Amino acid sequence: MPVESVFPRLEALLPHVQKPIQYVGGELNSTVKDWDACDVRWALMYPDAYEVGLPNQGVMILYEVLNEREGVLAERTYSVWPDLEELMRKHEVPQFTVDAHRPVGAFDVFGVSFSTELGYTNLLTALDLAGIPMNAAERTEDHPVVVAGGHAAFNPEPIAEFIDCAVIGDGEQAVLEISEIVRAWKAADRPGGREELLLRLAKTGGVYVPGFYDVEYLPDGRIARVVPNRSGVPWRVSKHTVMDLDEWPYPKQPLVPLAETVHERMSVEIFRGCTRGCRFCQAGMITRPVRERSITGIGEMVDKGLKATGFEEVGLLSLSSADHSEIADVAGGLADRYEEDKIGLSLPSTRVDAFNIDLANELTRNGRRSGLTFAPEGGSERIRKVINKMVSEEDLIRTVSTAYGNGWRQVKLYFMCGLPTETDDDVLQIADMATRVIAEGRKVSGSNDIRCTVSIGGFVPKPHTPFQWAPQLSSEETDARLAKLRDRIRGDKKYGRSIGFRYHDGKPGIVEGLLSRGDRRVGAVIRAVYEAGGRFDGWREYFSYDQWMECAARVLPGYGVDVDWYTTRERSYEEVLPWDHLDSGLDKDWLWEDWQDALDEVEVEDCRWTPCFDCGVCPQMQTEIQIGPTGKKLLPLTVVGK
Repeated sequence: MPVESVFPRLEALLPHVQKPIQYVGGELNSTVKDWDACDVRWALMYPDAYEVGLPNQGVMILYEVLNEREGVLAERTYSVWPDLEELMRKHEVPQFTVDAHRPVGAFDVFGVSFSTELGYTNLLTALDLAGIPMNAAERTEDHPVVVAGGHAAFNPEPIAEFIDCAVIGDGEQAVLEISEIVRAWKAADRPGGREELLLRLAKTGGVYVPGFYDVEYLPDGRIARVVPNRSGVPWRVSKHTVMDLDEWPYPKQPLVPLAETVHERMSVEIFRGCTRGCRFCQAGMITRPVRERSITGIGEMVDKGLKATGFEEVGLLSLSSADHSEIADVAGGLADRYEEDKIGLSLPSTRVDAFNIDLANELTRNGRRSGLTFAPEGGSERIRKVINKMVSEEDLIRTVSTAYGNGWRQVKLYFMCGLPTETDDDVLQIADMATRVIAEGRKVSGSNDIRCTVSIGGFVPKPHTPFQWAPQLSSEETDARLAKLRDRIRGDKKYGRSIGFRYHDGKPGIVEGLLSRGDRRVGAVIRAVYEAGGRFDGWREYFSYDQWMECAARVLPGYGVDVDWYTTRERSYEEVLPWDHLDSGLDKDWLWEDWQDALDEVEVEDCRWTPCFDCGVCPQMQTEIQIGPTGKKLLPLTVVGK
């Protein structure tokens, strides 16, 4: 039976909300497939507003991968703003997809991609609006299977009671495998009901079903062990790793938004993974090994993507894009090819030691010359050794000096506050570095009209990193440290006016810390915050620290723990961590040794260019580092107008 569109009911509500265009759908390159011609149906969600969710590469890729498969359809849904949520509840309009405005509750699978833990309350809003029971245990075979993915899914324990399963790692092959299991189960007339379907998924070894694991606790609140409660369910669940990115050239037809979004560009992921070994960086650790897309593969994707979208800028994405073994040829080739079309190129923030002026000139040749962004992360040489960010102050000064000398006028520097072993002095040295940058910039440019913006975020220890055992700095200490830095910068009469200072207070970081290293007991806090009206916690205007702390103070004492127990407490080697049964490929002993190296201020090289450090990923996951150079050039240039 076709599922009815809710658009006629939704349309009447749209004149009464802000930015109604975001709920209308019909974007260029969107797909609507015949409901009855498909036997597996996915609703894919990025749990944030349309303007943040639509450009998300992960959801866009899976949307296309699934819709290419015969008999499978995928549609997208995003979080609705509170003004529309209120009207939807009043008029009984359920959570809907933007593609065909079908109710999310009618789909077979509801896949939710979390790049940050602050989207958890938005998940609960969507479940409730969709009419899907919040507790996974209360769902029947008529409800969608709720699957979590994305980086935050590497520790899904805080949302264990709300999801049916989680996929850790790359999703392209995983969603197709899940689709086939769902298809076979439905074709056999759903034997054994929902439980049997989840069991089939769990037995693959790559889908984590929290309901099939029991958590036992010690009297002091720590975890004693996590044990499967069904036969055939693995003790550890492995991450998915896609090898040979050229075989997965997605998105081929990137979506073009109808409303303004955070990124107005066509993006190509030029490689996946990172082996720089920054100890704070979860993304770098969990996406190992490095897998480069070939220069010809990148050229094809850019060519097809621009023709399919009409965008005027191409983002070359990865965790450290300037580290691609052929980045100079990629940038030069693309700049040559699109010189007449004035297509701009952009990289995310560039590593200081990977930057060179030739690359920067190629990237800005066809576009506007905006500011450059670098991320030293730590203010002092000592703290950069602790975090394994091997950048000296001299490297930084030399790099920004080159930039200012070649016509750039703005540099942004990104740092973190609250890193392990950090002192006030480590943070105050950020001011010294910024003043050196301005002084050098004035000298080489011969102008006072230059700027340096210092942007600071609070450090949050993350699972599957060497800092997963580290204590987090309290919000009060973070704020006090940043206040001293602000005063130091503003008090500098000679350079202070040329230095912009942006920072986040320590409070959101504490909530993120609670969620990122939390266990199943934290789920009760998430539910309490949601019931108290918590929504859009990643947005400053909606986030309420007091609400989170009040709910945590009400819920956690019943378990004998509190917020500090999850955040500012240091863990020991012996402690069972909530995510230990989820295998990111990283050897726990290697992570612990790297944590000890951090405390001893010992740096570790990048294993792409040095002997293996036995992190465990390549042998355990049966993968390998895949890098060039290929020796090839960008795809043939098409001569226009001759």
